[in-house]
Parts: sequence; structure tokens; C-alpha cells
Amino acid sequence: MKRQAGDGRGETGDGRRPSAKGKRAISDDAAAAFRRLARFAAALAVVALGGCERAQAPKTAAGAGGVDPNADQVVFGSRTLVTEGGLRRAEVFSDTALFYDDNTRMDMRIVRTIFYSSGGAKDAVLTSRTGRYLTRDNVLEAKGNVVIITADGRRLVTEQIKFDSRVNQISSDSAFVLTEEGREASGVGFVSDPDMNNLRILKGSRAKARGVKVPGT
Repeated sequence: MKRQAGDGRGETGDGRRPSAKGKRAISDDAAAAFRRLARFAAALAVVALGGCERAQAPKTAAGAGGVDPNADQVVFGSRTLVTEGGLRRAEVFSDTALFYDDNTRMDMRIVRTIFYSSGGAKDAVLTSRTGRYLTRDNVLEAKGNVVIITADGRRLVTEQIKFDSRVNQISSDSAFVLTEEGREASGVGFVSDPDMNNLRILKGSRAKARGVKVPGT
């Protein structure tokens, strides 16, 4: 009984067995297709990884240390306006802000505050390690290496201050040093407006001239 063309295993349609050259061509084509598939899968993996990285919350210097899980809300890179009677009194920036007590207390880390006059001009800039803003009282507190620099270049350094926007007043009960051109004042506790034009020292007041050469020295 004759076998029909194409019935034999390993034969071509015309009854001939594929040559070694043909086998190599088929093998090369399969390998090339596999390599293309592998490159495509790798590209998809890179895209997926990039998408996951973009979806993550941005990390910050303060946020890297962890946040309080009991906070009502956590904001990185916050900006808050402090207003009174429709006037902008201050603009507060922080690296990290944590909200408590139904968002009426705002605890901040790495704080920068800009104080404004009633006419909208910049009075002074404050920096501190931490800050707290009580929204019900419109009171801002700053603690830790507090530095205030006024628009005309005066510089006050202390450990803590309180800003009451209702009366546009800064106060402190800590030791401080105020320096300006040719003069330095220090004491414990003060009350002042944000631009330091009307500063009253509470106790231990001291003042000295700066850059004055004493004869004979």
C-alpha cells in the first residue's frame, strides 16, 4: 500500500523531508521571535514600575521621619493664610503639617512665615523648626531656633514666639537678641509688632553699640 504524499511524519507537503538548512531557518525565526517577545515584556515591566513610583506620595525631609497616625490629616508642603478682618496678616509655609481636633489645630515642621502690613507690604520673615496654628483663636506659635528678619534688615533670634493676628502682635517670654546696624539689644521676653518698630522688652534689658572701637584697644 502506497503512502500518500504528506502523510509521513517529518515530511513536507510534497512528500520531501525538510532539509537541515530549512530546519535552521525555522529555528532562527523562532529565536528571533522569542527575543522580541522578551524585550517587549521587559519594556512593559519598566513602564509599570515607573507608574508605581509616580503614584507614591512625595517624600520630604520632615516626612521621612514618620508622622503621627492619630492626626486627622497630614499635608506635605503646606501653605496657610492667616487673615483678620479680611486682611492678610501672615502666610505660613511648612514642610509637613498635621491636623488635629477636627482640623482646628495645625502642628507644623520646618516653618517659614511671612508677615504683612495692613497695606499688604512684607513686614518680616520668620523661620523655625516647628510651629502651631490654632484656627479658632487665629494664633500662631513658633518654636525652636526662631529667627525673624524684618524688611529693613533687623534680626531677632529666640526660642519661641506667639503671633496673635487679632491684635497684630508678636510676643515671647524667652531670652532673645535683636541686632541691627550699629546696635544690639537683648533681654528676656518682649512684645512687638511684626516689623519690630515698637518693641518692648519685659525684663533684663541690655543694649550695646556694635562696631564701635574703644580708644586704646
